[in-house]
Amino acid sequence: MRLGIPFCFVHLTLLSIPLIGWSIASLVACAALYAVRALGITVIYHRGMAHKSFRMGRRLQAAGAVVATAAAQRGPLWWVAHHRVHHRRTDRPGDPHSPVQCGLLSSHVLWMFSRANMGTDLGAVRDLAAYRELRLLDRFHHVVPVALAASLFGLGALLSHTVPSLGVNGPQLVLWGFCVSTVLLWHCTFAVNSLGHCFGRRPYATRDASRNLWWLALLTMGEGWHNNHHRYPASARQGLGRFEVDPSWRLIRAAARLHLVRDVRTAPRRLPGGGGEPVRSGRTSGAGDHDAAGRRARPARALSGPGAAA
Repeated sequence: MRLGIPFCFVHLTLLSIPLIGWSIASLVACAALYAVRALGITVIYHRGMAHKSFRMGRRLQAAGAVVATAAAQRGPLWWVAHHRVHHRRTDRPGDPHSPVQCGLLSSHVLWMFSRANMGTDLGAVRDLAAYRELRLLDRFHHVVPVALAASLFGLGALLSHTVPSLGVNGPQLVLWGFCVSTVLLWHCTFAVNSLGHCFGRRPYATRDASRNLWWLALLTMGEGWHNNHHRYPASARQGLGRFEVDPSWRLIRAAARLHLVRDVRTAPRRLPGGGGEPVRSGRTSGAGDHDAAGRRARPARALSGPGAAA
């Protein structure tokens, strides 16, 4: 219930769009905060923390977790724990958000409000729970998005007085910069759990219903290549084909070249035609075998070029 009230409230604020209006500045804020927070979720929460696709220093991990928490998808321990359980039990009993097990609507959003999914399985995130800053951020996860909304209100109020030609004000910047971008990011992220197991292509015969959905990949910084991801969960690169756009991978690769991250893991070398090593049927093996934290059963191919000291 406590989680559902702010969730519903943020959705309801969208009804005020005709009253509050919009401006170019507010639309830019919406797009920018969508992109930055989406990358926080995909790069830090998902590929960095949940799957250990690369190593990063403690300060970068903490800063990235703050950015991801600003997306209002709860704290790092809760998010990562549920995602690791999802990979451990994908589309089988025990998967917290499987459309195969509980239907499309439940896998998209209702699962979060289930009493069974409210808590955090600390046993699934012992590696992350060792960091005091992540425990604090997880406990007070609501503070970051509230602070972001308050900052946007203050910035909008300031701009309305100092640069009135922008046509932006406090309520408008909160509405577009926080509320609209947050709702869009929520449902695009949730769609990976729901639509990503119902619609799209299956280049790999994984033991689940995961699928590649190109338009969802564009909206989620590369997360829509979901069948690729379930075939190679620990790969920092999810867009394996030549034309499979993956902005999250590009950011990780750039960070490695700048010595910000190291030990970047990727899927085996792709075949000339596209998405990597084909799996014809049955159980995935080799690079597809991982434990809940994303550790490989055998050594993965490392990203060429220097990494960063953690």
